[in-house]
Amino acid sequence: MRIIEEARITDAVEKLCIEANICIGHDIKEALIKAKTCESLPLARSVLDTLSENAEIAQREKLPVCQDTGMTVVFVSLGTKVHINGNINDAINEGVRRGYKNGYFRNSVVGDPITRKNTGDNTPAVIHYDFAEGDSIKITVMPKGFGSENMSAVKMLSPSDGLSGAESFIIETVLKAGANPCPPIIVGVGIGGTMEKAALLSKQALLRDVGSVNSEPFWAEFEARLLEKINALGIGPAGYGGITTALAAHVLTYPTHIAGLPVAVNIGCHATRHKTKQLTIDN
Repeated sequence: MRIIEEARITDAVEKLCIEANICIGHDIKEALIKAKTCESLPLARSVLDTLSENAEIAQREKLPVCQDTGMTVVFVSLGTKVHINGNINDAINEGVRRGYKNGYFRNSVVGDPITRKNTGDNTPAVIHYDFAEGDSIKITVMPKGFGSENMSAVKMLSPSDGLSGAESFIIETVLKAGANPCPPIIVGVGIGGTMEKAALLSKQALLRDVGSVNSEPFWAEFEARLLEKINALGIGPAGYGGITTALAAHVLTYPTHIAGLPVAVNIGCHATRHKTKQLTIDN
C-alpha cells in the first residue's frame, strides 16, 4: 500500500487550475493554425488569428484565456494500491479554492441553483472518480465555461432511431448552439449506458487530443462524417461563417439496455481547457 498525503493533492489541483486556465493544449493550438490554412473566408481567418494570438498572450502574461474561468470539473483515477492520508474531496476543493484565489480568476459558482448566492471561491468542484491498477493517482482538471455547457444536451432515443437518429440529434444540437459556445468548438458525444452515463461519456470525450482517431474503425468513420457535416453548417469561427465550426468530434460509447439509446452531446469552446498530473510516491 502506497500513502499519498492530502496536501500533495491540494498542491497539484491548485497548479492544474492555474495552468488549465492560462495555457490551452498544444493540440488545440496546432488545430487552430491548421484550420486557418483551410479557410477561404477572410473574416474566419482573422478570427482564428485572434484566437491564436489570445492564447499566446494568455500564456506569456499568465492571464486567463477567457474571462469565464468555469466551474471546475475534476477527473480522478485512483490506483488500487494507493491510500490517501486525509480527505480527498476536501483536498481537491481546497486546491480549487487556492488555484482560483492565487490565479486571480473569476469565481463563477453559486451555492444554490435558485437562490444564486456566490460561494466566493469557485467551490465546490464537480468530481468524478474511477479506479485503476497501480500505485499512483491521475488528476485531470477541466474548467468548464457555461457558454459551451449551456449548449449541451441529452436525449433518450429509441433503439429503432439507430445511428442516423443519433447523428441527427448531434447535428441539431450544434446547429441550435450557433455562435454561443465560441466556435470553433469541440464536440464530445456519449452514446449508451444510462442518461447520466451518456452525459459523463460526452464530457470525457472532450479530454481526447484534437486530431486523435477513434480506436474503433466504425466510430472513427462516424466521427469523420460528423465533423464534415458539422463544418458544412457554415457557422464558422465566432459564428461569422466559414468551414471551421468544429475542430473535432469525439465519440465514447458504453453498453446499454435493450430498450434504450441514450445520446449526449457536450460542447467545448475553442479552448476546451484541461490539464493532467499523475502523482506517485516518487514525484
